[in-house]
Amino acid sequence: MVERSAIRRGPLRRILRILAGVLAASVLALAVLIVLYRFVPPVSTLMLARWVSFEPVDRRWMPLSAISPKLVAAVVASEDARFCTHGGVDWAALRDVMEDAGEDGPSRGASTIAMQTVKNVFLWPWRSALRKAVEIPLAMAVDLVWSKPRVMEVYLNVAEWGPGVFGAEAAARLHFNKSAAALTAREAALLAASLPDPIRRNPARPGPGLSKLAGSVTAKAAAVEFPGGCGLKGG
Repeated sequence: MVERSAIRRGPLRRILRILAGVLAASVLALAVLIVLYRFVPPVSTLMLARWVSFEPVDRRWMPLSAISPKLVAAVVASEDARFCTHGGVDWAALRDVMEDAGEDGPSRGASTIAMQTVKNVFLWPWRSALRKAVEIPLAMAVDLVWSKPRVMEVYLNVAEWGPGVFGAEAAARLHFNKSAAALTAREAALLAASLPDPIRRNPARPGPGLSKLAGSVTAKAAAVEFPGGCGLKGG
């Protein structure tokens, strides 16, 4: 009986060692990429998926200095009002979402710009408890290693603004026939308001719902203030 038990434990231990090795390698790879992407322009997992399936990708990497501050303010107002003051995760917003959750789970998200950035760059797009569990520590690590301007710069260059359209420059060229540096406050608000559903929301031809939402974003963006230590400038 003892021998049989030992036989059963042998394969289990090998499987556990393999899983532990895979986990350690994954953590190490992510750590290396986080440091590397502090300096090197990353691509998103959605971009990689399109390349693998031979679908077109339009992404034109631009430094943050070449993107309109109006878009920065609009994205902060729309996506993450406490971007400059939290450490990658807005725990207050996350707590509010969980407290408001019904029997079917949360009806809204609490993803910060850092969380959306790591989702786009390192993880998969569909929602799951596992992805969120990985997303939170990754966002905290990215916020620790990168500066706030770098987080914003990467996000604005990997965010999807339509099928195969990634980043603010490609979006501005497609929807408004101008560079991301030349966006008006209204155009910036339309782009920011379309981010939660960029496939169905068209900034160039906004419906009543998107127009109303963009108006709200415009008003909020005008009031956005960036603390001195944040490194960002308002529009």
